[in-house]
Amino acid sequence: MKGIIGKKIGMTHIFGPEGEFIPVTVVQAGPCVVTQVKTKEIDGYAAVQLAYGEKKEKNTPKAEMGHFAKANTTPKREVAEFRDFDLALNLGESIDTSIFNVGEKVAVIGTSKGKGFQGVVRRHNFSGVGMRSHGQHDRHRAPGSIGASSFPSKVIKGMRMAGRMGGDTIKTKNLKIAKIMADQNLILLNGSVPGHNGAFIKIVSK
Repeated sequence: MKGIIGKKIGMTHIFGPEGEFIPVTVVQAGPCVVTQVKTKEIDGYAAVQLAYGEKKEKNTPKAEMGHFAKANTTPKREVAEFRDFDLALNLGESIDTSIFNVGEKVAVIGTSKGKGFQGVVRRHNFSGVGMRSHGQHDRHRAPGSIGASSFPSKVIKGMRMAGRMGGDTIKTKNLKIAKIMADQNLILLNGSVPGHNGAFIKIVSK
């Protein structure tokens, strides 16, 4: 596996070689610095830790400052691990969009947009209950009965109800790399990715 940390810029569209309309998400990917290399002998598993995005020193704890100093780099905002990395990397080395190719399929891991407290219609795509007439005035977006009759006479665990929506870790698979703009460290992915504009995401190969 190979991967990189990036920042979601937003969505736009491009045109293919035959004039087809292609919706894409623009991601500023890297350059990322290798801040730690883990091995099975020492850590129990093989992984590469990458860091991305500049961070002010005054907002960085001393422990993190020492960690980044070992890699001979400045403090970074986002740090992530990638297990079983395909490329042999050394501490302090930098990687960019050149590790990917146009047409390659990747997966994107990010945090979905937080929606706050939502009802069942929006959160679980319920259709609503009850008729729109005969005195019904406040039950159009209600979940309906949540009990289980006389037995077991309780709300079953896992019942889909209203509650907090979003803010979950989402992995979107099989996104095709439509275009790479190496001079600007940009990757254009065919389709949408989780998160708001400006959110940090991870791009990993299959």
